[in-house]
Amino acid sequence: MVDPRRLIVLAAIVLLALGTGTAAASPPKSKTIAAVPAAPPPPPFEPLPLPKVYLFRGAMGPIFSTGMDRLGEKLTQAGFSADVYEFTLCRLIGNRAIAGYKEKAAPIVLIGHSMGGLCSIVISEMAAKENIPISLVIAIDPAHATGDVPLNVERFINIFLSDSVLGGGDVVTVPGFRGHYASYDLKENARVTHINIEKSDDIHRQIVEMVTQLPRIPPQTQADAVPLRYLVPADTLVELWDSGVRVPVRRGDTMESIAAANRVPLWTLAQSNSLPENAQLTPGQTIIVPRHLTPPEPAAAMAMPPVAPAGRK
Repeated sequence: MVDPRRLIVLAAIVLLALGTGTAAASPPKSKTIAAVPAAPPPPPFEPLPLPKVYLFRGAMGPIFSTGMDRLGEKLTQAGFSADVYEFTLCRLIGNRAIAGYKEKAAPIVLIGHSMGGLCSIVISEMAAKENIPISLVIAIDPAHATGDVPLNVERFINIFLSDSVLGGGDVVTVPGFRGHYASYDLKENARVTHINIEKSDDIHRQIVEMVTQLPRIPPQTQADAVPLRYLVPADTLVELWDSGVRVPVRRGDTMESIAAANRVPLWTLAQSNSLPENAQLTPGQTIIVPRHLTPPEPAAAMAMPPVAPAGRK
């Protein structure tokens, strides 16, 4: 007779063996794939130091370029280091600006009227040889002999009179320039002459706003900067756009609706795209739209000192 206790032990061994075999026959568990860590977000943009502003008068500057002194005072009141010089000191001040940048890097802004506009390009060329960037150059009716904008200039604005004898420099860029560029020909405005173009309070206000914004503007991709060239209609407010941007046309868009959505005059779209103001647009095409560093304040027309309707010099 078999001992019942032995049967119980044998049964336990058989059950244990079956359980082990079942576990061995079960499908292997899928391997857990470790998640790839996400790329760390880019560091927050750190504002640059305040720009150092150099302003240059034209020939007989204390008489004919007094607007540069007024602009310099407004920039100083806004908290910037802004000094006004004669264009005859161009290379001396250029060397000083380059030395100052090497000692303490801060954005350089060059603003010049007439021969002072030519001087601004000369200093930009000097800085290019030292691999020093120029944050902003504004030429105000520069001389015809003014050179091309070099590659180290990040933003260039030319406000000029193409029919001016004393100024009239239609400044262009060197091949390969990929910065921001905007050109404004004011020859249609009968109130503007070579000797008062640098005195516009409205232009001064916009320049101060632009210089104020420069340190806080994150780097923009060079590819999206579209050069702008405008013949500004008579008695029209000059708005200092720094370049254009391509905007895709959506279904139902018109030239007028795009202008309204971007808060720009309709004539700017017509000129920058070589289209009539009532042009029919097709979804998918792109329209060049001027852009501001900061939105302009509403104004009816450019504020210019009254001048006699005598022939322009």
